[in-house]
Amino acid sequence: MSTEGGTKALVAALSANLAIAAAKFTAFGLTGSPSMLAEGVHSVADSGNQVLLLVGGKRARRAADEEHPFGYGRERYVYGFLVAIVLFSVGGLFAIYEGWHKVGHPEQLDSWYWAVGVLVFAIAMEGWSFRTAMRESAKAKGSQGWVQFIRTAKAPELPVVLLEDTGALIGLVFALLGVSLTVITGDGVWDGVGTLCIGVLLVVIAVVLALETKSLLLGESADRESVRRIRAALVDGDAVTGVIHMRTLHLGPEELLVAAKIAVNAEDSAARVAAAIDAAEERVRAAVPIARAIYLEPDVYSAEKAAAGEDPAATPGGPGPEILHPGTAGGTAGVDSSPEPERRC
Repeated sequence: MSTEGGTKALVAALSANLAIAAAKFTAFGLTGSPSMLAEGVHSVADSGNQVLLLVGGKRARRAADEEHPFGYGRERYVYGFLVAIVLFSVGGLFAIYEGWHKVGHPEQLDSWYWAVGVLVFAIAMEGWSFRTAMRESAKAKGSQGWVQFIRTAKAPELPVVLLEDTGALIGLVFALLGVSLTVITGDGVWDGVGTLCIGVLLVVIAVVLALETKSLLLGESADRESVRRIRAALVDGDAVTGVIHMRTLHLGPEELLVAAKIAVNAEDSAARVAAAIDAAEERVRAAVPIARAIYLEPDVYSAEKAAAGEDPAATPGGPGPEILHPGTAGGTAGVDSSPEPERRC
């Protein structure tokens, strides 16, 4: 996902939420509807979330320094996690409290038509924001389904906006149903029930966001296609005859660290090995441009070492050995290994 696309979606969502929040609070003042109050707080929380993501994107662009030699790319994940906390506490828990209170102490709505008008306006604005997020996400998701895109996206901005806008649209429908049933039946309990539904929905979305962002904070590998391209680019069949094992790690949405032990010929000189490493790095960067930090360790292929697998002390937490099979001119062939996990459960 491009940073530009995420920023465009965030600005659209922020503009819509600020306009909606003002309209909802006005309607709450005129009607006393708890659903409108909950929706107003929800829009304020969403606006704050978009500001947090914009700040995180700006701070993540800072240059690497001595204290953070790999840069600040992961700061976008930190702010994405903060968004989940804000959505949970400010949006979800407040709506649940307000809905529970109104179910126990229902009140009649005054000037209900204001609430209905504001909700229809809010649905139109949220629909515009959601359409913008969908259009920008479509450029990044490729052939993936929407659920898969949200689960595998390395940049947090578009998945956050998609989930927020989805929750906002469903929440507005809940609020509209609550207000409508209150007007039809004359029972203010329905407005409180609608508010409770909004709160539960926001808590569920916040939990999903927290789980997804936590995985990014812990550090995720590159996607399977990128891993495949990197492996293929490392091996030239001449100086570099195979990949003994490899690890990838996202330093940020658009920056990847690659560490690999590569097989070289025992008879090659140090100068030839060094040149082979430089050439391999160039091939990897051409195949996967976000691979910016590349560390390659040369080793002589040994069938016994390959059969024994990786040293757990050297590469802790690995999914299992990657086996090199003999058979090429240099005494080795390609890698036969299980694919790396797609991610996030």
